[in-house]
Amino acid sequence: MHSSGLIELEAVLAVARHGGFRAAAVDMGMSRSALSATVAGLEARLGVRLFNRTTRSVSTTEAGEQFIARIAPALADIRGAMEATNELRDTPTGTLRLNSSVGAAQMIFAPVVLEYLRRYPDMKVDIVTERRMIDIVAEGFDAGIRLAEAVPRDMVAVPMSGEQRMVVVASPQYLQKHPAPQVPDDLMAHRCVRWRFSSGIVYRWEFARHGEAMTLDVPGPITLDEPLLMLEAARAGVGIAYMGMFHVAEDLASGRLVPLLEEWSPSYPGICLYYPSRRNVPAGLRAFIDLVREVIELPCR
Repeated sequence: MHSSGLIELEAVLAVARHGGFRAAAVDMGMSRSALSATVAGLEARLGVRLFNRTTRSVSTTEAGEQFIARIAPALADIRGAMEATNELRDTPTGTLRLNSSVGAAQMIFAPVVLEYLRRYPDMKVDIVTERRMIDIVAEGFDAGIRLAEAVPRDMVAVPMSGEQRMVVVASPQYLQKHPAPQVPDDLMAHRCVRWRFSSGIVYRWEFARHGEAMTLDVPGPITLDEPLLMLEAARAGVGIAYMGMFHVAEDLASGRLVPLLEEWSPSYPGICLYYPSRRNVPAGLRAFIDLVREVIELPCR
């Protein structure tokens, strides 16, 4: 293999992972021009184009997709071999790459990530937050963090929280102008902050009480896909919101928001760290898992 072959392969994965050269260059610690030249050099030797490039976008060609599907597992094995050697050190070193939803990253950031960096100063943590589920192996991540129910069945799952609960909330200002709903059906006469999944589907609010369950496609003046924006809308009195308790706990404690329909609020499985099942878990990831187990020890599934 060409002497810089591994760097070239990592460069291709980075461009595919980030969907462009600018972010990939930052990830690789290279200039954009150097990264572009590296990928172009590999394409020239292979005799195929791996990426379609325009002034506005970068997309993977069919040949590029097949190439990436072949090299990603091989590079993961190489990283694993290097990490296995790393285990001989007294303390792990390197970079731990995590893919997470925004909400999950917020939940574990202070108690786990910051503590991890304090304990292992030779380690770096690279967290990418996004709503879509990805193949963490193909895209070069050590582990993912998602709701337990979303973890792929072929992954090893480690719980990072207990059960979570959804809650309906509104601001005192909103409730001064509108009567508080007494049962879920009352929401159909209210202004609600609607929630859209990454798939484009608008979420139907779920309720349960004494074995009775129901879902509602609530009306509302605004539809959002980011919890922090939903929280801002609820605080501003735009309408009633339906959110995880983690996002609204401080606002409920301070009185900025008021809980509604509490006896109808369902719980759901918490978040999990997940990673591919393999014999040699990288030392940095193993240390992270051990720390997670110190924080919470509940069955994930």
